[in-house]
Amino acid sequence: MPPPATFSSFSALMRRPPPPTRRLLLVAAARPHSTNEASRARPRFHSPSLPSSKGEVVRIQGDEFWHMTRVLRLGINDRSRCFHFFLSWIAFFLVEFLCASVCITEGECSHHWIQAYCQWIELFDGAGGLVEGSIQKVDKNGSDVELLENARLIAPQGIQWHVFAAFGTLKGGRADWLIEKCTELGASSVTPLLTERCHTIAENRVDRLQRLVLAAVKQCQRVHDMSLKPPIQINDLPLVVAQSKLAFLASAEAPPVLSVLPKSTDEESGLLIVGPEGDFTEEEVNILKAAGAVPVGLGPCRLRVETATISLLSALMLWSDASRQETQRSR
Repeated sequence: MPPPATFSSFSALMRRPPPPTRRLLLVAAARPHSTNEASRARPRFHSPSLPSSKGEVVRIQGDEFWHMTRVLRLGINDRSRCFHFFLSWIAFFLVEFLCASVCITEGECSHHWIQAYCQWIELFDGAGGLVEGSIQKVDKNGSDVELLENARLIAPQGIQWHVFAAFGTLKGGRADWLIEKCTELGASSVTPLLTERCHTIAENRVDRLQRLVLAAVKQCQRVHDMSLKPPIQINDLPLVVAQSKLAFLASAEAPPVLSVLPKSTDEESGLLIVGPEGDFTEEEVNILKAAGAVPVGLGPCRLRVETATISLLSALMLWSDASRQETQRSR
């Protein structure tokens, strides 16, 4: 027979008042229509075109559908996981009710749980369009995504930087790295530059670089694609430089880039120019300077083409972003 202390402890436990009811408030995170492209956590996929109205359906096919199935681990005939929501809700309610007499609040609570257990994603078109959607059907040829809101159009922010770099002769994945990092840093476009010391770029390389651009756009949560332009001859570049008030030429022994940049600017676009392995010829440099390009230095060390491109783009992106924020604060 258990000792008397056991009965007294059990009796005391039974005489205790029931545990206080805990009110569990589940509030779905609001979906602010922010222009901060990296603020969202939902998987994001590309669709060449987006319907404009809530409730319309987008069909995702091809390489993007294959990518979606890998990321979300979708199988044939998978649908929205709302059924799992109901099962999870029942299990959650029973466990918490039995343990702590939970009182579940109404309102957006159900919205929160649906969001957690349904396949909610984001779609973008590369031109600033962005919308949230829910996967409704998956078959062997593609998936159907229903729009959960009207599509939004996000305008580009800050100075749009256009990169002209002679990277056609780079080997061993160095051109891939240059394109990927330019995309991640926010360059508006990259144009292969053909010079005396870099006079060609393989057509099959351009196709590969286009695929890298799209992958990098999705990875860094951009809503605007980076444009990979057709190659341009060095002799055609001075006309482009003459039309821009912000054109910077990476050049050895030039003044440091930070000492050349103005305190602020109202320009909407700018150029940065980087030469090939072996650098520009003296004649090419003189042509670009005569057209209005400003030579800037990138430090005392000799840099590779891809390193110089990323260094200059990083400096200009940080400067233009700080200038934009300062302008906004002063208004």
